[in-house]
Amino acid sequence: MTTEHPLRLRTRGARRAGAVAAVAGAVLVAGPLAAPAQAAGGPSGIAAKGAFVLDSGANRTLWGKAADTRREMASTTKIMAAAVVVTTKGVDLNRKVTVKKAYRDYVTRYGASTADLKTGDKLTVRQLLYGMMLPSGCDAAYALADTFGSGATTEARATSFIAKMNKKAADLGMKNTRFDSFDGISKTGRNHSTPRDLAKLARHALANSTFRAVVKAPKTVQKATNGRTYTWYNTNKLLGSYKGVIGIKTGTGSKAGPCLVFAATRDGRTVVGVILNSSDRYRDATRMLDWAFKQKTPTKVTLRSLPAGAQQD
Repeated sequence: MTTEHPLRLRTRGARRAGAVAAVAGAVLVAGPLAAPAQAAGGPSGIAAKGAFVLDSGANRTLWGKAADTRREMASTTKIMAAAVVVTTKGVDLNRKVTVKKAYRDYVTRYGASTADLKTGDKLTVRQLLYGMMLPSGCDAAYALADTFGSGATTEARATSFIAKMNKKAADLGMKNTRFDSFDGISKTGRNHSTPRDLAKLARHALANSTFRAVVKAPKTVQKATNGRTYTWYNTNKLLGSYKGVIGIKTGTGSKAGPCLVFAATRDGRTVVGVILNSSDRYRDATRMLDWAFKQKTPTKVTLRSLPAGAQQD
């Protein structure tokens, strides 16, 4: 891809704006968070434009806000990318993938979040899942799309992979979801979902042990075959900050706003939540979880901090 379409230039700007929004959001929620007491009809004070809470075990809707309204979902798109990979029949998680220059050029072109993969390094599929889901690496997402798609070129394989994402969405009954991207950087403006659909996806993905292991890790250190060490931090600050949280994925974009798909387990019960376009996603998540777990005393949360230089999403 030697030239850029004007839409791509706008997308790059949107992604960069999203990165600024992510940092700003981190400043807003850096202090202790407190959730209000449980409201009778649902959690109160939710800032998100779209939200949803699901009892995962019973597959039962607990509460929703604009639950079926389509919105852009930014990097929460990567949940589906991961789900396609880990549920591929006969998937070899130890398969080695060579990092191509195209993956690095891609994140540079769009100003995208990155796992900072180095050209020529070889990492396993499992390692690339960590690189995609923890620092929200769009280069790792591209590597997986290129590996699990089919076609004669890298671009063709990425397109094929996105088609697999859409097929899985249809199979899961995600009626209001459409992907035009493997990582959330929309090329056509038609990469959208709803809180209800994303909760369905999260519940499905969490049934896979590999997916669960990846998204619940606050940090990982991985070595490429040449010995290079990669250290990745999970952009989901709810991990390690709220009791029982087991994932899942952040997302931020200029149009999508700050997004969060999350899950927590207490006393053998798992609750899945979705937040789309919120001015205070972690406070929203805390309130939603307190309400879902029928906690009478509001939880005060001090968010896990990320080290300087870590990816923000």
